Amino acid sequence: MSVLLVGHGSRDPRFAATVTTILRAVRVALPDERVEVAYLDLNQPLVATVLDELAATGAPVSVVPLLLGDGYHSCFDLPVLLDAARRRRPAVPMMQTPVLGSAALVDALCDRAHQAGLTSGDGLVLYAVGSSDERSDDAARRRGSDVAAALGVPVHVVFATKLGPDAQVLRDAVAALHRQGRRRIVGLPYFLSPGLLTERVEALLDELAPGSPVAAPLGNHRTVVDAIAAFAAPAPIRTIRRERVGH
Repeated sequence: MSVLLVGHGSRDPRFAATVTTILRAVRVALPDERVEVAYLDLNQPLVATVLDELAATGAPVSVVPLLLGDGYHSCFDLPVLLDAARRRRPAVPMMQTPVLGSAALVDALCDRAHQAGLTSGDGLVLYAVGSSDERSDDAARRRGSDVAAALGVPVHVVFATKLGPDAQVLRDAVAALHRQGRRRIVGLPYFLSPGLLTERVEALLDELAPGSPVAAPLGNHRTVVDAIAAFAAPAPIRTIRRERVGH
């Protein structure tokens, strides 16, 4: 079996660098499998190219989306690419696993929060990218609830692409935590890597709650690597494109 890790892609070089560290860790976790990486956009190599390279070996291909939200890219973009590749190589099984964000990544998020110096008196702002599919955003909100339960501190979830005019959504989250008696706010990115979106939220946090510590992104945390290996190792499920919601 071959394993293809699929990232969204970014113009920020830190994203590809982070994915490379994840790739290396997954190769260690799956020493008997060929593990490669490809991107939907903005980075090379692209998904179609690597799918064809892997399919040429004749071995089944397990495709693991390195996406934290189960939205347009996982439900439409990637299945379309897989369908096209299957038509080119009909004899080779190519299956898509659930997205990385469907795994329980709470341990990784809690570790990152503790590494940032979280104390029992702090409040957390967990920030995710945001999606046009509200079901994807709901999954991030549930992850915030999971982190709150695990850490015993209040967590407010915001979306970097949906902060509203004058970042009012983030302002409201910080104000709510202060009303809850949380004098210090800790930023917790629900992202794989740093980038312009995380930096935007972090700059605003520093303005709204000066001195707020910020946790590192998930990166190649062991929980992330274990989740990818678990998705890739068993017989993965074939995803079916669902009715399009937004874009």
